[in-house]
Amino acid sequence: MYAKEHLKRLPKLSQLAKPLTDAFWAYDKAAFAEGVIPKKYKELMGIAVALATQCPYCIEVHRQAALKAGATEEELAETIHVAAAIRAGGAITHGTHLLSE
Repeated sequence: MYAKEHLKRLPKLSQLAKPLTDAFWAYDKAAFAEGVIPKKYKELMGIAVALATQCPYCIEVHRQAALKAGATEEELAETIHVAAAIRAGGAITHGTHLLSE
């Protein structure tokens, strides 16, 4: 399903639902802007969420933005482990639904 060339279809989405698409991009830009939380940390959070939701597009976009914001490979490596721990934790805690009382 993942093919980078699909991103070329984003303008079509904007044509079909311009107000909603424009509002999404404005919100996305605002959410990742420098603020109380530095941009680098927001981008690392974006990577962790993208890894947890397994969105290859988001992983790459936020990887590039994190590097541009000054993230190191060591920070990317720790971010990978944070995402892995969250996914594993979800499996463990949801797994308790399988057990009897």
